[in-house]
Amino acid sequence: MRKLQTQGVHHITLVGADRRTSIDFWEGLLGMPFVFEQPNLDRESESHLYFDPGDGRLITVFTDEGRKPEPTRTPTDIGCVHHLALAVSQATFWQAVERLDERGIGHSGVKDRGFMDSIYFNDPLGLLIELASYRFEPPFGVSHGQVMLEAHRLRVERGDHHIDRIHLADAIEKLTAKTFDSLSEDRSPKDPYSQ
Repeated sequence: MRKLQTQGVHHITLVGADRRTSIDFWEGLLGMPFVFEQPNLDRESESHLYFDPGDGRLITVFTDEGRKPEPTRTPTDIGCVHHLALAVSQATFWQAVERLDERGIGHSGVKDRGFMDSIYFNDPLGLLIELASYRFEPPFGVSHGQVMLEAHRLRVERGDHHIDRIHLADAIEKLTAKTFDSLSEDRSPKDPYSQ
């Protein structure tokens, strides 16, 4: 038996209402370029809109002019999507509350997640959207996931409740030492001021 090895998210497809609501939300609020449109090849009465969230992947939406936005929270039953998290820079994140408020969009306010900051709000169709911003940059050639894995190991080893900044900083130091060679034989911390 062998795995079907994935290499990233190709796209996420959502069921939308009308075309204008999707364009206004994904591009007009979240800044995702509207890059492609064609009929839904499995249901000709629907259109299939494609948006670029900024990482070269795609979010697509099936639209139908006969459907109207229904803002009631989408189901959170087993097997349903709870929320969609979108990455934003720290610069954008710290403007999010003001920019949501100026549109009258209700939101959670800033949530401290230890390794990232989050704000939650509903899209016009009731899907919970999270704006997420990492509090760290991984070393060159190392992924956010690798830093998270190492930070998790450190958290568990130390018996801490959740990952926080100290775990991230120590994980980055450890991964840097493992990833990048040095001419030094001893790479342990030093105090250059005590000599």
